[in-house]
Amino acid sequence: MTVMQTTPADTARTTPADICSAPPRRHPRPEGQDRYTISEVVAFTGLTAHTLRWYERIGLMPHVDRSHTGQRRYSNRDLDWLDFVTKLRLTGMPVADMVRYAELVREGEGTYPERQDLLESTRRDVLNRIAELQDTLSVLDRKISFYATER
Repeated sequence: MTVMQTTPADTARTTPADICSAPPRRHPRPEGQDRYTISEVVAFTGLTAHTLRWYERIGLMPHVDRSHTGQRRYSNRDLDWLDFVTKLRLTGMPVADMVRYAELVREGEGTYPERQDLLESTRRDVLNRIAELQDTLSVLDRKISFYATER
C-alpha cells in the first residue's frame, strides 16, 4: 500500500498578493482572449449555467461583467476563481464557508488571518478524509489479497 505524506502549507509567502491557487490550472482558453460567454465557461469548467448563476446570486462569484446587451462576460480571473471554488467544493467545504471565504477576499488583505484559519480547518478535514480512505483502501487490499490466494 502506498502511503501519502503531506506537509503543512507554506504560510510564509514572499509576495503579498492573494493567489487563489498556485499555479492555476490552465483552461483551454483561446490565446489572448479575456472575455467569455456563460456557454464558453460551461464548456471550460464543466459547471452548469444554473450553477454559475447561483454562485453569483449567493455571493460566491465576484461581480461578473455584462455586455451592452446584458449577457455575462467572464474574465480569465473569473475562470481562475471558479477553478479554486471547484477545488474547495472537492474538499467538502460547506457552501456557507465558501461564501464566507469569498466575502473575506472581497474585504481585502486585512482578512488574511481569517482566510488562513478557514483553509487550515478545511485542510485538517481533508487529511482526516484521506486517512479514512487509506484505512478503507487497506481493508479492500486485504480482501483482494485473500481472494487472490484462495483461488
